[in-house]
Amino acid sequence: MNKCKVAVVQMRIYENKIDNLKNLNSMLKKISQNNVDMVILPEMFCCPYETSKFPLYAEFEGGKTFTYLANLAKDNNIYLVAGSMPELDNENKVYNTSYVFNRKGKMIAKHRKIHLFDMQLGNKFVQESKTITPGSNITVFDTEFGKFGLCICYDLRFPEIFRMMIDKRAKCIIVPAAFNMKTGPSHWELLFKCRSVDNQVYTIGCAPSRNYSDKYISFGNSLVVSPWGDIVHKLDEKEDFFICDIDFDYVNSIRSELPVLNHRRIDLYK
Repeated sequence: MNKCKVAVVQMRIYENKIDNLKNLNSMLKKISQNNVDMVILPEMFCCPYETSKFPLYAEFEGGKTFTYLANLAKDNNIYLVAGSMPELDNENKVYNTSYVFNRKGKMIAKHRKIHLFDMQLGNKFVQESKTITPGSNITVFDTEFGKFGLCICYDLRFPEIFRMMIDKRAKCIIVPAAFNMKTGPSHWELLFKCRSVDNQVYTIGCAPSRNYSDKYISFGNSLVVSPWGDIVHKLDEKEDFFICDIDFDYVNSIRSELPVLNHRRIDLYK
């Protein structure tokens, strides 16, 4: 069985963490009627994307939100790719972290955002590096359907880590992300199409919905792109979800017909 039925959830994000978890639970009740295999959440799904506030929302691995997510995965018999949330460690460092839970509610992967987003938006600055510590691991996890890669938002702009996930046999790469209203219209679809075609994989971008009253305004437009570069499904800016199949046999077919990955001159790439 090589088709994974995936739900991509574009959530409205609220100030109160509990409100976000309640909203997630409500959306999952609708999604669960479709017998999906995997549910994917946006970057910073449980708190506003305000870098200065990340430490206020941060929790240790195994904390209340972690446990809540694990139980959601188990109760709904799904893989849950929990977007990202601020993670606190024993050295008081904060990471932008995505947890992955299997159908039994066990954590099977964890990605800490590697590349930190520092950018000037008009007269405002977004500086993750002021409060976030970068991760250092390439993340791939296994399912009965095949291997999935995982990275977060700004990681999308660095093709090197995508190729490393491919070398670990990933055939679909998930990217919880929150592009803004400057980068999103120009680069969102372009980057996902590029990464899909370059690496002959499905790519999945899952973003928060757009709210113009937020200090940081998400572009939204969550999407799935095929290994041929076609948009399989895409939302607009509003809160919603969609469900689609990730077909690993189709990945194999594309790679067989156009064996780009086999034609690499690794002896020259230093």
